[in-house]
Amino acid sequence: MSKKLIIMRHAKSSWEHEGPDKTRPLNERGRKGATALGEWLRSQNLHPDTILCSSAARTQETAARLKLSQPISSIDALYMGSADELLQEVKSAEGETVLLVAHNPGIGDFAERLAQKAPMHPRFLDYPSGATTVFECDIASWSELEFGGATATQFTTPRDLV
Repeated sequence: MSKKLIIMRHAKSSWEHEGPDKTRPLNERGRKGATALGEWLRSQNLHPDTILCSSAARTQETAARLKLSQPISSIDALYMGSADELLQEVKSAEGETVLLVAHNPGIGDFAERLAQKAPMHPRFLDYPSGATTVFECDIASWSELEFGGATATQFTTPRDLV
C-alpha cells in the first residue's frame, strides 16, 4: 500500500501588511506562484483527497489559488507548527493523497526529516516560499508515518515554474 504526501510552504507573502503576522496576505509574486503551483500539481496528476492548511491568511490564499477540487481544512495547529506538530496532524489525515500547506521553519524541517534522501535540488534545504515536495509513503494508514519513512519523488518551487 502506498500513499502520497505533498508538502508545500505558502507562496511569497507581503511584508507591506500592517497587522498581525497571521493576517499577512500573499504579494503579487506569491499569487502568481501559487497559481503556477496549482497548474503544476494538475499537470503531474496530483489531486489530493485531503488539504490540511494552516489557518493563516497566506496559507489559506495559497491553497485557494491552487484551484483544487477538495475543501481546504483550516487548522490552527499548523500555524507556525514544528515538524513534530506537523507530523501529528498528518498522522490523523484521511485519503490516499494529502496536501499539507504550512510555514517555515516547521514545514522545511518536516520535509527534510521525512525524506529518506533529500531531492537533488539546490533549494530543498532552505525550503523557499512555495517550495513543494511530493513524497511516496509506503504505509497503509497515515498513523504509520514516521520521520525518515518517505521517498521524495518530486520537488519544485514557483521560480522553477514561472
